[in-house]
Amino acid sequence: MLQYLVNDSRVGSLISLFLLILGCATASEITFELPDNAKQCFYEDIIQGTKCTLEFQVITGGHYDVDCRLEDPDGNPLYKEMKKQYDSFTFTASRNGTYKFCFSNEFSTFTHKTVYFDFQVGEDPPLFPSENRATALTQMESACVSIHEALKSVIDYQTHFRLREAQGRSRAEDLNTRVAYWSIGEAIILLVVSIGQVFLLKSFFSDKRTTTTRVGS
Repeated sequence: MLQYLVNDSRVGSLISLFLLILGCATASEITFELPDNAKQCFYEDIIQGTKCTLEFQVITGGHYDVDCRLEDPDGNPLYKEMKKQYDSFTFTASRNGTYKFCFSNEFSTFTHKTVYFDFQVGEDPPLFPSENRATALTQMESACVSIHEALKSVIDYQTHFRLREAQGRSRAEDLNTRVAYWSIGEAIILLVVSIGQVFLLKSFFSDKRTTTTRVGS
């Protein structure tokens, strides 16, 4: 039954489209909390010659900055940046082994951060491998490839705008809190000044009793 479905052109196209939607995920996307004076590390086993990309962004907290360090299996630093809000780094693995990348908030004493990173290992395999293929892509297959590329772009844009929305919301909430505290402070100062003016004006118009001492002869 499966062989029949694959041989049918229309059903085969539907299966290709279904595989297109599923795809092969080769990236790790994580959003995590990084407390103050803390350091968080992640590990990934990578094969030699694999192209990798690390992209990160601080969503909330303090000045929206964090330290990032990427090391090879021997502990040699491949990437090291201090107090970065966001960045992207691409490299090719020079040897097999476990690569480590860490995010540090040790320079902050009281503000925790929310950090997002996307670590891509290798590239997505083609929808229709060219090996063992004697003919060119059909019109349906070409359309599937185009749609696949468009969907990947849409996913990237959605992730980018979700991060911007989260960061903008955090900034707005922080600004709203500061404005609220400032308004409360202004109200207290205005109340104190008003009470002081009332007592000051009252002292100007109050009757002062003068005590007169008579000395008899």
